[in-house]
Amino acid sequence: MSIYLDYNASAPIDSRVLDTMIGVYKGAVGNADSRTHNHGEKAREVVEHARGQVADLLGVTTGEVFFTSGSTDSNNIAIRGLEEYAEKTGKKHIITSAIEHKAVLETVKAMGKMGFEIDIVNPDLSGRVNAVQLLSLVRDDTLLVSLMHVNNETGIIQPVKEIGEELAKRKVLFHVDATQSCGKMVEELKQLKYNMLSFSAHKLQGPQGIGVLVLRKSGYRLAPVKAIMYGGQQEHGIRPGTLPVALVAGCGCACEIAAHEYAENRKKTGNLKELVLRLFDEMELEYHLNGDQDHCISSTINVCIPGVISEALMISSKQYCSISNGSACTSKSYAPSYVLSAMGVPESEIECSLRISWGPDTSAEELEKNLRKLIELAKQIKC
Repeated sequence: MSIYLDYNASAPIDSRVLDTMIGVYKGAVGNADSRTHNHGEKAREVVEHARGQVADLLGVTTGEVFFTSGSTDSNNIAIRGLEEYAEKTGKKHIITSAIEHKAVLETVKAMGKMGFEIDIVNPDLSGRVNAVQLLSLVRDDTLLVSLMHVNNETGIIQPVKEIGEELAKRKVLFHVDATQSCGKMVEELKQLKYNMLSFSAHKLQGPQGIGVLVLRKSGYRLAPVKAIMYGGQQEHGIRPGTLPVALVAGCGCACEIAAHEYAENRKKTGNLKELVLRLFDEMELEYHLNGDQDHCISSTINVCIPGVISEALMISSKQYCSISNGSACTSKSYAPSYVLSAMGVPESEIECSLRISWGPDTSAEELEKNLRKLIELAKQIKC
């Protein structure tokens, strides 16, 4: 049986989360916005309990937490939802990076077609955006800076702390895509200054199909985001549509588990990373890692194996490891990784690069057994 090593695409659901959801499906029938009977009240209690669990993990208030269908939904609302505010203020300049998830990049590009001026910053070979360079682009009419906390392909941590602190001084809105860091970098997120933050539950071993948009308050006012869809007044009008109560409960449960276990989980994933790198060294396979490992999370590596085409290795090693060579959202495209391209990685190295990602519940024994087989295969197909 192959081992699953693609947690950055979607992490397996925690059994405790699943049990919570099953309990809700069985015992909390109703619409959380139904206000005329006890079943609606019970569903609403489940939702508000989950909202509190999310708020506790992030160190925000419950009034700043809004449920969505996932990070793509949240990112679209955070960016497109500023259009009315931009028209009122005359601020129509947006800054982002070239390594953002497509949910941010494509949304920002769409804003460009609507008359917004867009600046897109490239990182260097370290995989990190230069904070000084990005901040130098901020102008009097800058509406928004949108930057991910951790890159989904490389695991490289971006300088969101420095950027957030400076943008707060300049009163420029800051959106952080925390999809790959939520539940992992808990203390870092609590200390971060931002106006909007996005994440998906399934990246921290919650259910697929549910996510969160955090809108921070300033002077008792939320970040000036408006709904981008029409419908009911669910989530205070920010995101219309009937809330999936069981999914919301699963999201909350995953957040509570992360709040209690993140420190232990980081140790576990760090130990697994040491194991992965030791195996590559012991088996004497030429390789190098993409991105500065001094600024990388403990659950991801992006590795280049010169002379070994990643597509060939992934196909030939399916019976051992489930891995990828980029974002799941672009996996049907055989174009070179736009993230590695933006970093300046040569195309000949990009086509030989793989992403391996794991979680705290990954078996070290299974990981070692199957990764050894993958490395042996890499040696055999090396050009």
